Amino acid sequence: MAYGVKIAKGKAYKAAAIKRRHIRVRKKVSGTQVRPRLVVTRSNRHMVAQVIDDIAGHTLASASSLDSSIRGGEGDKSAQAQRVGALVAERAKAAGIEAVVFDRGGNQYAGRIAALADAAREAGLKF
Repeated sequence: MAYGVKIAKGKAYKAAAIKRRHIRVRKKVSGTQVRPRLVVTRSNRHMVAQVIDDIAGHTLASASSLDSSIRGGEGDKSAQAQRVGALVAERAKAAGIEAVVFDRGGNQYAGRIAALADAAREAGLKF
């Protein structure tokens, strides 16, 4: 199945590039009930992580920097991403999930994305 993303100019170019990369990643990465997909959505201010079973189309666990336990905490955005990673791993383990496939959402695996993934691994989630 072919998906097209318009080539944009100016500020929209970065968003279009992220969308193209995410489409490429999603061609290869899919979540199952045994090994769901850990999706990371990154904005300028916040991070959202969801554990999704793509076959059933259900979100099994999620965490966000907007959660009351994380919001307004000390530290920079990378520290918040670490807390989000630990929280989503804790919620996934409570739901009986041991292993996931990682979907970086078209973003580079660096900075806040890597911080979230490392914290989730340290909390016991297997990638």
